[in-house]
Amino acid sequence: MISKILIANRGEIAVRIIRAAKELGMKTVLVHSTVDKDSLATKMADKSICIGPPPALDSYLFYQNILSAAISVKADAIHPGYGFLAENPLFAEACKALRVVFIGPKSDVIRKMGDKAKAKSIMEKFGVPVVPGSNGIIDSHEKALSIVEEIGYPIIFKASAGGGGKGMRIVFNRSELENAYKFASSEAQQTFGDSSVYVEKYISGPKHIEIQILGDKYGNIVHLFERDCSIQRRHQKLLEEAPSPSIDNSTREQMGEIAVKAAKSVEYDSAGTIEFLYDIESKEFYFIEMNTRIQVEHPVSEMITGVDLIKYQIRIANGEKLDLKQENIQKNGHAIECRINAEDPLNDFSPCPGKITQLIVPGGPGIRVDSGVYPDCEIPPYYDSMVAKLIAWGSDRREAIERMKRALEEFHIDGLKTTISFHIDILKNKKFLTGLYTTDFIKDYFY
Repeated sequence: MISKILIANRGEIAVRIIRAAKELGMKTVLVHSTVDKDSLATKMADKSICIGPPPALDSYLFYQNILSAAISVKADAIHPGYGFLAENPLFAEACKALRVVFIGPKSDVIRKMGDKAKAKSIMEKFGVPVVPGSNGIIDSHEKALSIVEEIGYPIIFKASAGGGGKGMRIVFNRSELENAYKFASSEAQQTFGDSSVYVEKYISGPKHIEIQILGDKYGNIVHLFERDCSIQRRHQKLLEEAPSPSIDNSTREQMGEIAVKAAKSVEYDSAGTIEFLYDIESKEFYFIEMNTRIQVEHPVSEMITGVDLIKYQIRIANGEKLDLKQENIQKNGHAIECRINAEDPLNDFSPCPGKITQLIVPGGPGIRVDSGVYPDCEIPPYYDSMVAKLIAWGSDRREAIERMKRALEEFHIDGLKTTISFHIDILKNKKFLTGLYTTDFIKDYFY
């Protein structure tokens, strides 16, 4: 039984996990780099251990040090959060070898779903709709050419081991094909240590829809409806909402059923997400990937269902059966999340690390702030630039939008530039208000 959890992460997700663990009556140990020694999470955890210098490769990705820390404090389990080691099958296997519970799915599932080309092939076998493209990875632009002759332009190269928009290149004609292949493969190698890429038909202007799922170790799997994550820049999400304002109940039910089917096909046993591209015009949708971890935007699903996903993640890892039945999970109201980043929207969203000199956090009905910052703390240049996640719930989308606007205006962060004003502009945009925006929204309306 889990009684002590080591948290192998930082920032707001570390704080979020500490809170969930405390409510479950569990002790917490936080590992941190030297630059994070005074973080809010270190102050909240029962114990903290320094595991290395600021660069992630020497600390949060140096899993030998993390495992040594877990053994030294006799931790029963490790929660990886998101990013860093959350989807590293070798880390999950090492935890198992040391008899430390990895709070996440089995390592073989992480491995299969982490290879996006392989995941797509698996889903296709189980009848899950996928975007037309290559059956697995390709090793030359000539092979890509033969596929393009079948599916037509435009196409997109994607890194098989990737995410976050890295190792991706859109191709509109044959003259661009060879250079695009080389670029995608090279960037994939530099970013993920794996140059493998695959080809898909490029769907212009889709919705990015993801279904939140929970599965236990006894074959029980449920979904918690969808999140609309279409507002992105360079394939990085900026704002998410649940439920999607442009999906009807019939499509919603169909997507949920297919997501559960996809999760069952790999015997999934944790919190996870099935991601789809959705064509507003045809109402067709296609599987693109599975994320085998908790996601940044999980709060909007929690707000509309009342389900604490982090607690369930821990309870599932502890061997408990899901006490949730699909028919009993109801969506209530509407939720929106804005990622407040230390970035300059007027300078191509360039990171703006520095010290927060003043912090005024919004509140009031329906407002939630997930954050790991406080006045006079530093946002270091070594990691993701997120400062906080601002979540607004309303009885309907209109109320959620109005509450979010009010909360953004209350939110004051001095000492560095943030995306707060940019989010206000998004919420006032007429296309956003219709709910029919797509992944091209930022490009079409702001640049």
